[in-house]
Amino acid sequence: MSPAPEAVRPRVQVHRGTVKVAAYWFHPAILGEAEARRRVLDAWRPGATVWALAGGHLLKLATPRLCAVESAPGLPLVLESGVLTSAPLSPKERERLAPPVDAVVLVHAGLARMYGPWELRQVDPGAWLDVSEWRHVRVKGLGAPPPPIKAALEPVPPPTRERFGPGVPALAPEAERMLARMAGREVPVVEREGFFARLRRVFSRKPGETTLTVQREGSFARLRRAFRPQPEGAVTAGREGFFSRLRQAFRAQPRGAPGSALSTRRAGWLDRLRSAFSSDTADAAVTGTSAQPAEPQGPGALEQLKAWMLRNTLLGQFVGQRKGDYLRHLFELFEEGNLDEALRHAIPLGKDLDARAKLALGVPGPRETLRIQPRGRGGAAQTFGGGPAVFDALRERYRETFRRLEREGRIDEAAFVLAELLDAAEEAVSFLERHGRFQLAAELAEGRNLAPGVVVRQWFLAKDVERAVAIARRSGVFADAVLRLEKTHPTQAQALRLLWAESLAEAGDWPRAVDTAWPVASARHLARAWVERGIQAGGMGGAKLLARLALGFPDGFGAARKDIQTLLSDDTPLRAPERLSFATELLREGASDARSALLVPTVRALMRDEAVEGLPSNAKLLQQLHALKDPALAALRTDLPTPRPSTREAWAASPDLPNVRVWMDRSHAGAHAVHDAVVLPGRRVLLALGEAGARLVGPDGRTLAGFDVPAFSLVLSEQGNRALALARRGDPWRVSRLDLMERRASHWCDLELDAWAPTYDGERWFTAARNTVSMVDTLAAEPRSLWRVSQLGGTVMALAVDAKYLSFLVWPLTLDQDSDLLERWCYELQGGPVLRGRGNLPLGLRGSPDAFALTPDGEAVAGFIEASEDEEPVPWSYLAPMATRRYHLPAQRAEQRAGEVLTPSWRVTRFQKGELHTAVLRDVANHTRATVEFSGTPPQVVRLTEDWCVVHDLFGRVVWLDLRSGEVHRVPVV
Repeated sequence: MSPAPEAVRPRVQVHRGTVKVAAYWFHPAILGEAEARRRVLDAWRPGATVWALAGGHLLKLATPRLCAVESAPGLPLVLESGVLTSAPLSPKERERLAPPVDAVVLVHAGLARMYGPWELRQVDPGAWLDVSEWRHVRVKGLGAPPPPIKAALEPVPPPTRERFGPGVPALAPEAERMLARMAGREVPVVEREGFFARLRRVFSRKPGETTLTVQREGSFARLRRAFRPQPEGAVTAGREGFFSRLRQAFRAQPRGAPGSALSTRRAGWLDRLRSAFSSDTADAAVTGTSAQPAEPQGPGALEQLKAWMLRNTLLGQFVGQRKGDYLRHLFELFEEGNLDEALRHAIPLGKDLDARAKLALGVPGPRETLRIQPRGRGGAAQTFGGGPAVFDALRERYRETFRRLEREGRIDEAAFVLAELLDAAEEAVSFLERHGRFQLAAELAEGRNLAPGVVVRQWFLAKDVERAVAIARRSGVFADAVLRLEKTHPTQAQALRLLWAESLAEAGDWPRAVDTAWPVASARHLARAWVERGIQAGGMGGAKLLARLALGFPDGFGAARKDIQTLLSDDTPLRAPERLSFATELLREGASDARSALLVPTVRALMRDEAVEGLPSNAKLLQQLHALKDPALAALRTDLPTPRPSTREAWAASPDLPNVRVWMDRSHAGAHAVHDAVVLPGRRVLLALGEAGARLVGPDGRTLAGFDVPAFSLVLSEQGNRALALARRGDPWRVSRLDLMERRASHWCDLELDAWAPTYDGERWFTAARNTVSMVDTLAAEPRSLWRVSQLGGTVMALAVDAKYLSFLVWPLTLDQDSDLLERWCYELQGGPVLRGRGNLPLGLRGSPDAFALTPDGEAVAGFIEASEDEEPVPWSYLAPMATRRYHLPAQRAEQRAGEVLTPSWRVTRFQKGELHTAVLRDVANHTRATVEFSGTPPQVVRLTEDWCVVHDLFGRVVWLDLRSGEVHRVPVV
């Protein structure tokens, strides 16, 4: 308890005239409680705070302002030497009171009393407002809803029959059904012609008119055909047999979202048996719209029975005779040189035949057209069963046919043999490219899902640059495509390299843009512009480009000299990472006079940083510099010993260090509510202040820039020089672009969003809306999708992404329905995106989870927040990551747990008990490293990365922890 304040009878009771007021005091005993509160609310402005003091209300203004004492709404107080006083005090009166800094001196009833800062209690004036009669109204925009995101890459249609010229054989009518089975389309239904229909057709035929009718064979006709040798070359398009229909009916049908074939569902046995004897479905192929073929199923019971019958009954001889006749006829067509008919009846040879294909009973019908199928085919309908000798003989015949067609100049037909019959799609692409068929080669490469680098190369050679660049950006395969082009087309490789560099520069990744364009000597002027932009952006990338400017351009040393001196002479720990990056780049460069001039001051700056506690050790880099055979280091090498490896560890790797504790009460409240906050390079912080816009704050707390766009959520680029600001406008979200280097903001678009990734790489941003996840091109004038996966079967709750992985959580049903699990999808981005796995988080039948957390590689946790202390806490569901790494221990039961935030190396658990909010930071080994406590009603908001952790709330309290050094930084919001 503090001692009672000493009462002093001052000479002057109040201020007079016009004064610079810093606060007002309102006394309810004189004004009445209702009137006092009304005056406080009337005088309140953003940034002001209200405190309970001496039975009244003290309103501290955000900034002092001039006011006439006679017209003041309350008792005015003036700030004098850090003390608020309601009357001018003489030096003796002030000495008797001895008020400390931040104290308050009130003159009331003729006596002046001093109140210390510990006696003030902050009050929330919002609690005075009666909103019990208010009702929530859903806001809806008056304009039209935003249009759906357009797709930047439409599917490429397959090559048409006309593309192969007049030499392609005509379509055989009897091959329609087999063609439909091979292409995976619905099989045309062939109905048996009735007696009257046949009479009507016969008597209504015009003179000279011919009609082709495909009839259904009767039972006796099929038996007669089965037990009678067929003439050579005869091919019948008949209805499938009993075993074929029964086998197809009991085959597992793939089911899943587009782009995946991960789960299967078998229909009921009655449905399958009924479909076996239905003429409409007996010949139907496996249905579905999956973007990727289902993995082959193993032989079922019927397949095993069939195999036994083929080995031990006359059925084997019958089937063998049918296959032998078909193969004999096929070989005769090849030997006679009748390539058109031979290719129409040729059997595709898959590289890996599944068990169903090897047990195929049927004989394939003739092919409709010699058309390459870009999407490929799968299943038993694609291939023809037989022994290894048969397939080897066929493969050799196909190779001879390919060579003959190539000699005759029939390039498209030769490519057809490679792609369709030999299943050598990559060889077919190379063959088409060699003969200048670039467009067809590109379509085949993309349709057959060859390596994305091959696809980009082929589209670039086909002069469809826009599609090539879009695919390269989507799959991140610029480097692979450039390497493939450099071997055969160096000029085109340089052009693609420059497009790659421009894409990186547009995304704000100037160091990588410079490295990419550097091998092209004619583009050094572009590299010079990007170097200067990167230096202006600062950070470790700017320091690297500073060394490149000094050593890579003839006039660069003079242009960079002043900035280099400033960097190396700065002895503050803030720029130590920049000096380390600068020295690393010096080590990579070759020997030169400019490098010799920079080595000595660089080594001295590194040694100075090495002696500072709390900074990461750079002893290994010093050893490498010390070992350079440069004359400039001779004297320094003589005076200084060889640096020894440091045993000092970074804060993140030192769990034995004391736990970092941070406490913030109501007195630390800021002038604005903070809705989101992120840390930028150079210890700068970007704040989202809602409708007040966004604000860039320097490491010393000063405001560096303001952005006049609404900002409630921030999406930060990996480089830290760009961001997206989001603000809800009814159903859609308004998205604005922030250029943090140029300090410029502009409205971009309105989007429907259910969830989004909190970071992006400067050009690709992953969003979710209407059960669809999209890769949005943020560099385009209007939003467009480079990639998407739709029909997820639910609502996307969260997304997480990094340079390697994308993961998201799907609530399988709509939010107003019950489900007992969350589904996790995990994609690998390089060369894709490619789905790598799906998993479920069981939740129990309690509805949508209250809290969930997710890492890019798929580590997930979800659970429910207990509403009262009487409820027993239940364990949260946990799912391990897809990547092989050390993962967090599954969370156990914990009272007052309010949420989790995860990264691969860190975890933050939020707790709430009354008005006390606590955020506990733990490493992957579950060691508690930091605790941040806020007092007050607003809950904490946590943003966590591998390098920093930010905790803030709507009171404007912001604190962040540097996870490399363990330093705590408080951000003032004024």
